[in-house]
Amino acid sequence: MDMHKNIAKPLNSFPPALFLMGPTASGKTDLAIELCNSLPCEIISVDSALIYRGMDIGTAKPNAAELIEAPHRLINILDPSQRYSVAEFRKDALLAMQDITKRGKIPLLVGGTMMYYKALIDGLSPLPESDQSVREAIEVKANELGWDVLHQQLAQIDPTSAKRIHPNDPQRLIRALEVYQLTERSMTELMATRSAPIPYNIKQFCIAPNDRKVLHQRISQRFQLMIDTGFQAEVEKLKNRGDLHLDLPSIRCVGYRQMWQYLDGDHNFDEMFEKSVAATRQLAKRQLTWLRGWKNIHSLDAQSSGNLSTVLNLF
Repeated sequence: MDMHKNIAKPLNSFPPALFLMGPTASGKTDLAIELCNSLPCEIISVDSALIYRGMDIGTAKPNAAELIEAPHRLINILDPSQRYSVAEFRKDALLAMQDITKRGKIPLLVGGTMMYYKALIDGLSPLPESDQSVREAIEVKANELGWDVLHQQLAQIDPTSAKRIHPNDPQRLIRALEVYQLTERSMTELMATRSAPIPYNIKQFCIAPNDRKVLHQRISQRFQLMIDTGFQAEVEKLKNRGDLHLDLPSIRCVGYRQMWQYLDGDHNFDEMFEKSVAATRQLAKRQLTWLRGWKNIHSLDAQSSGNLSTVLNLF
């Protein structure tokens, strides 16, 4: 089945799919398993941390019993030394959705990586992967001529991006120039060209405690549970491999970075704990900010006992 054909069909003629979003520690996994016991669903993880093997405790990965009861796709698919792009997720998720639908089941996408959901719903621009040699050449040029000169060059080839990007924002400036050098097309032009929307009748739900204090409490309790169940030993094992470092996306995951720095002697234990909880709260805040502007989403109170009934009634 071609996932990009027949986009003009009425929405209700497409197969169903469920999206269960929410901030970290909001109870997504528990509700997802309940849904799998009530509907012919199969879960696809939408989480940029659960993809890594050997990172189980600090990512709050579903345990062995939960995975037997409700298998998750797109978890444990990469080594922590590897990187995974949004485009790769979109491709893998669409293939998984297609397979689930072919077998008469309902794809249930569960997680809190909002950029992944956005890529599925809105499609992606055909932006090229980063090229380190091109980026380094741009930086050398910036050191010689100054960032203002490079910003002026960007204004000539991509005035829209130049208005959006400040001359003192080298990361975004480099990316805009890199895209042009790699494709000979401006970032503005490429971003106007997106892949087709996915052909599914999607019902979207967000689960979160109505009281932010409850979420903060859950985050603190969950991190304490991670500590109690061997999180430090998990990070020590990763660190002892010798091929991982703090610049990798896997080790930048909340909690892992702070524990790694604690093992390096940068923090004491209490500081590591506080910084990990604070970073997780910031992650939850960013997720909630995404969700506040999300369209066509049904909100669920994480403290309610009737969320399963609510989803089933709306579905």
